[in-house]
Amino acid sequence: MEWLRQWMQQHAITEVECLLPDFTGNARGKILPASKFLKEGGMRLPDNIFLQTVNGDWPDDDNIDWTERDMELHADINTPRLVPWASEPTAQVIHDCFDSDGNPVEIAPRSVLRRVLKLYEERGWRPVVAPELEFFLVKKNEDWDYPLEPPIGRNGRPETARQSFSIDAVNEFDPIFEEMYDFCEAQELEVDTLIHESGAAQMEVNFIHGDALDLADQVFLFKRTMREAAMRHNVYATFMAKPMKNEPGSAMHIHQSLVDVDGNNLFANPDGSHSELFLHFIGGMQRYIPSAVALFAPNVNSYRRLAFGDSAPRNMAWGEDNRTVGLRVPRSELADRRIENRFAGADANPYLALAASLACGYLGMVHGLPPTEQVEGSAYNMPFGLARSLEEALLELEQCEELKQILGPRFVNAFIAVKRKEYEAFFTVISAWEREFLLLNV
Repeated sequence: MEWLRQWMQQHAITEVECLLPDFTGNARGKILPASKFLKEGGMRLPDNIFLQTVNGDWPDDDNIDWTERDMELHADINTPRLVPWASEPTAQVIHDCFDSDGNPVEIAPRSVLRRVLKLYEERGWRPVVAPELEFFLVKKNEDWDYPLEPPIGRNGRPETARQSFSIDAVNEFDPIFEEMYDFCEAQELEVDTLIHESGAAQMEVNFIHGDALDLADQVFLFKRTMREAAMRHNVYATFMAKPMKNEPGSAMHIHQSLVDVDGNNLFANPDGSHSELFLHFIGGMQRYIPSAVALFAPNVNSYRRLAFGDSAPRNMAWGEDNRTVGLRVPRSELADRRIENRFAGADANPYLALAASLACGYLGMVHGLPPTEQVEGSAYNMPFGLARSLEEALLELEQCEELKQILGPRFVNAFIAVKRKEYEAFFTVISAWEREFLLLNV
């Protein structure tokens, strides 16, 4: 903590935002005076903070422990960052959660990812990841009965045509992105590339590859940062998987490679060919992603992207330099050999999506699972092979004992209970489509 004390004094910090990511991937926690934070060295919160649904409700599952035990929250001293939009010098610090005996709280998303990473560490493996995160800028929407619309850019018009990779289309929102980059630099978020995606005012940011936990932290903080930068310009940034009817969905593509303790890439042989570990990693993802899809697509809206969205994977095909497959192998040299998981939506919790992706690959490697033959043409012409709704996806996860064990049975049960409650709440809402077409016609 001495290093942290010096860092806070150097930046004249007066307040500290003590953060932890919930199931949805939003920041929960407390705001403390800097002196209190340094004196106490942690804080307490009830563990049922993870059991609250996105709409503020609670599951009805009798198997959940509702005693609301206190968690001991300890600051991760690798995570202090400035809050660049705060009016007073403020720090934000991500915390890990422990029970009264000092054990990690199994249902905390950071604990879930740490649990999977420990399995890799025990075998002398280290995963390296690089997320690519898509999102939309939209007009402020203060009445949720109205569909979202693209925002007005500098030219006074909303986008109406597809603008993939357009520099000028990005420049329409320069003030927002200049502020976003300033905020990211102040927080040491390693945002590498910004591009315009195919949707109206749809963007993508790429992160520099690195440690899985650090990258999950960066995605968690970036979402918060991007929303703040956009709102300062009277615009919303949304990471919904499918926010607009006639636009593509937003993904979080996850590039993954594997290195040994010396940093050598284990996914390629010395002659440049694919290694056995590489092929087994793909085999594991093909076997287990259908059971893990609820962690990549955790909301009712997520399946609008997977089932009906443009450029979204629909089966477990894999292939080299082929963006129609869910498991893409980019063209790469030996040191850069990697697999791109294209299933996760932008709405996924980055800790849970990374944990699930790495868990599937890990199971493939330890069980020696072979992949199918790679696809040479379009995988969109192949049969659909994923759950089409959150309800189906939760049932698949519930029935997969191997994923339960690797991610933690208590976590999986709690996640399913929360998401089932959200699905039930969604089904109580009567949509405009039902009123338009069923009211007088059935």
